[in-house]
Amino acid sequence: MRRHQMAFTGRGPNGDENLQSMLVGTLMRKIKSRTWKKQRYFKLEDDCMTIWYQSRKAGNVHSTFSVSDVEAIREGHQSEVLLSIADEFPAERCFTLVFRGRRGNLDLVAESAEEAQSWIRGMRKLIENLENMGEREKLDQWISDWFKKADKNNDGRMNFKEVQDLLKMMNVDMNGHHAHRLFTMADKSRSGTLEDDEFVFFYKMLTQREDVLRIFQKYTVDSQKLSQSHLEDFLRKEQLERGNIQQHAKQLIENYEPSDRAKLLNAMTFDGFLMYLGSAEGSIFNPQRRGVYQDMSQPLCHYFISSSHNTYLMEDQLRGQSSVEGYIRALNRGCRCVEVDCWDGANGEPIVYHGHTFTSKILFKDVVSTVGNYAFKVSEYPVILSIENHCGVEQQRVMAQHLDHILGDKLLKSTLDGKAPIRLPSPEELKGKILLKAKKIGGLEESFNGMVENPLTEEVSDEDAVAEMDEDNLHRESVRHRVKKSKQRLSKELSDCVVYCKSVHFSSFKHSRIHSKFYEVASFTESKARKHLREAGAEFVHHNSRQLTRVYPTGFRTDSSNFNPQEMWNAGCQIVALNFQTAGEGMDLNDGLFSQNGRCGYILKPQFLREAEERFDPEMPQKGAGYSPVMLIIQVISGQQLPKVNLKKDSIVDPLVRVEIHGVPMDQAKQETRYIENNGFNPVWYDTLRFTIHTPELAMVRFVVEDYDKTSRNDFVGQYTLPLSCMQQGYRHIYLLSKDGTSIPPASIFVHIRITGLK
Repeated sequence: MRRHQMAFTGRGPNGDENLQSMLVGTLMRKIKSRTWKKQRYFKLEDDCMTIWYQSRKAGNVHSTFSVSDVEAIREGHQSEVLLSIADEFPAERCFTLVFRGRRGNLDLVAESAEEAQSWIRGMRKLIENLENMGEREKLDQWISDWFKKADKNNDGRMNFKEVQDLLKMMNVDMNGHHAHRLFTMADKSRSGTLEDDEFVFFYKMLTQREDVLRIFQKYTVDSQKLSQSHLEDFLRKEQLERGNIQQHAKQLIENYEPSDRAKLLNAMTFDGFLMYLGSAEGSIFNPQRRGVYQDMSQPLCHYFISSSHNTYLMEDQLRGQSSVEGYIRALNRGCRCVEVDCWDGANGEPIVYHGHTFTSKILFKDVVSTVGNYAFKVSEYPVILSIENHCGVEQQRVMAQHLDHILGDKLLKSTLDGKAPIRLPSPEELKGKILLKAKKIGGLEESFNGMVENPLTEEVSDEDAVAEMDEDNLHRESVRHRVKKSKQRLSKELSDCVVYCKSVHFSSFKHSRIHSKFYEVASFTESKARKHLREAGAEFVHHNSRQLTRVYPTGFRTDSSNFNPQEMWNAGCQIVALNFQTAGEGMDLNDGLFSQNGRCGYILKPQFLREAEERFDPEMPQKGAGYSPVMLIIQVISGQQLPKVNLKKDSIVDPLVRVEIHGVPMDQAKQETRYIENNGFNPVWYDTLRFTIHTPELAMVRFVVEDYDKTSRNDFVGQYTLPLSCMQQGYRHIYLLSKDGTSIPPASIFVHIRITGLK
C-alpha cells in the first residue's frame, strides 16, 4: 500500500515542521481531573490520519483515534477540566481535542508552549486537509486503512490468510474458492501476496457496482462512455433536473471525470459516472437547500427553533454531571434556545443545576460566559436563554449584573427601535442578539407609557411565579413542601432584561385569544401539549401563529430520553426542547429538520401554520385549503460497506432497510425491505416501498439500516433523516450516520426516488 500512503503523507508532513514533530512524537499529560494527570506518549502515524498514544490499560499497550474523529482543537484553559488545573499548568501549554458526536473531550498538557503549538497547528492542518479531500481521495484513504488493518505482520504485503481475515472484517461472507480466484487474478506478480496496485485491483473487483453499471449501460451506445447528450438525457429523465441541463452536464464531466481523454470528447466514463453518483450532487439531499434559502424576515413565531432541554446536563436528570460543555455542544449543533435552571448558591453567586437532585452544580456566570463565547460561531441568528429562576431577589440582581457585564451589547435589553412594538421581530432583525425568556414585572407596553418609577422589586402572581418552571421541578419542590403560597418576588434589574419573551402561565386557548400578548410565551410538558393537540388541534395551530410556545420532556424521563418532536411541529410549536445529549429517533428528526437552511437553527414554518385564518388541523389535513397530497415511491437498490455492529470475529451483518415517514398522524408510516443474509459489504435488494403523504410540507423521511436478528431485537447499523421537501429525485446515494449523528464513511445505501402529485 506504499503508493497510497505516500499519496497521503505527500499532503501532510513534507515541509511542515509541525507534522514532522508530530511524526516523531511527544510526551504529554492526559488530564481527567485535578487528581488524574498521567503521562502518555502521543505520535502521528505515517498515514497522517491516525494518532497513536501509549496507554497502560491492562491488556492494551496503546490506543489510537482517527484525525477524522476530531471536530475542533481548543487552545488554553477552554474546558472545565483544564480550568480546574489552571493554577498548576499555564494556558499556553494546554489544549483540548473535541471529538465528534457525544464522545468525551481529550484534555492535554504539553511539556512546553512550543510543543503545544506544534500539536495545535499540526492537528488543524490535518483537519483542513481532510475537509479538502475529494471523494476519490477519501475512498483511497479508506482502502489504505483496510490494508493496514489486514496486514498483520506489517510487511506491506497481504497473503491469502490475511485477505480472508480482511473479508470478514469488511463484512463480506465469501466462499474460500471464490475469494482465492479473486486473489489469484489480482496477484499479477505471482508472488502469492498482494501489494500496492494489486490490492487496489483486488478491491475494485470486490466492489464492482453492477447496479450502477446497469443504469450506465442503459444510456450509453458503446457501453464504454456516456456522451454529453446521453448524460443530459439521464439528468432529464431519471434525475428530473430542470434549468440549464446542457451546462450542468458539462460541469459534471469537468468535476467528476478522471480520464482526460474522455473530457476532451465531452464524455463520461463509468468511473466518472460512479464518482458523480457518490458525490454531494448525487446524494439524496438537495444542495440548493444546504445554505440559508428561506425568508428570515418574518416574526420569530413563524419559525421552528432548534431547542435544548436542561442544556447543562451531560447525562441523566437525577445524578448526571452538569457542565458548560453541554452549552458548547448544543450551540455548535445550531441550537438556538438553551435552558438555564438558576438557584441561590454560596458566596452570593447563583448556580445552575437540576434542583433537588444529585446532579452536579456549575456557576451561572460560567454559563453566561460560555453562551457569550459560542452563541454565534455556527449561526448568526438570535439565541434565546430560557431561564428557570429559583433565586431570591439578591442573587437575581447578581444574575442581571452578570448578563449585562458579560454579554454587553449582545444582550437585548430594549425593543429594537425603542418604540412599542405590535409584533415579534424577525431572526434577521435580531442577528447577533441574545434574548432572555423569563418572568417579567408587568408588560412590554408599560415601558413606553411613562411608568418609569417602577419599584426595585415586585411580586408576581402565583400563576406567573410558576410559569417558567418545568413541571418536574414543581413536583420535586411540592414533595419537599417548598412551594410556599406567598408570591415570588422579582428583581427589577432581571425583569428589565426580558423584552420579547415573557414567560406566562397558560389558562386556555380562549383566554389567550382574548388576553394574551404577542411577546408572551407559555410552556407545556409533552403530555399537556399532546392533550391540547387531541382536543383542539386547530386552536393550538392558531395560537402558535401569533406567539411562541415551548414544549419540554415530561419529568418522568429521568434517563434523559426524548419524545418525538414531530407531533409538536405539526401544531406549529416553535421551541420543542429536546435532550441534546441523548442519541435516538428524537434527535435524528431534530438534526434532520435543521440540517437545511444553513443549519442556522431556524426553519420557516409552512404557510398554513403561519396564517391565523387557515385553520389547519393536523388531525384532519385533508380539510385544509391548500391540501395537495403526494405519492412517494422509494426503490431501495443496494448497500455499500455497511459497518459491522457485532464485533465477534465471524459475525456478518444481515441488513434490512426500514423507511419511516414522520408527519401528521395520517402520514405516520413504516415499511421494510427483506433482509439479505450475511452481506454487509454490498447487499442488493431492488425492493420498492410506496407511501401516500397528505401533508408533504411537514413530512420527514428517516432511513434506518438494521442487522436482522430472528431471536432478539435487530441491531442498529446506521440512519439518515431529512425533510421530504429537501429530497432529490432519481438515483441517489444516502450516506449513513451513526447513532450519534456522525458520519460513518463510506457506508451508504443506493435508492431511486419518485414523488408524484395525487390530485
